[in-house]
Amino acid sequence: MSETARGTRILVVDDEPFIVETLRFALEKAGYVCLVAYDGEEALRIAREENPDLIVLDIMLPKLNGFQVCRMLKFDERYRHIPIVMLTARAQERDRLLGKETGADDYLTKPFEFPELLRVIARHLPA
Repeated sequence: MSETARGTRILVVDDEPFIVETLRFALEKAGYVCLVAYDGEEALRIAREENPDLIVLDIMLPKLNGFQVCRMLKFDERYRHIPIVMLTARAQERDRLLGKETGADDYLTKPFEFPELLRVIARHLPA
């Protein structure tokens, strides 16, 4: 476990339980504390209540999509500091651009390699 990871809280948001549990297992193994949400409304509520250190956010979600969640958090002074890494199957350039426009700090597409996700997460957290 890296010293950077210890106690760092990451909110994982995806509507597919298998993906959530896979990410939770791997992130906890790397030393992170995981919070989880399965839809956009739940993600927004947990982000506002828990103020996580980073959010891994899918785009295609029930209730509110990932772009909406990202926009609502990034345009709120209280939460704009939280890095958001979009992790999605939407790989088109216009989706990447929309992610940037809504405030995402990084954008990864599925399928992904877990070491790459860990590098991206580490890049957005204080050393």
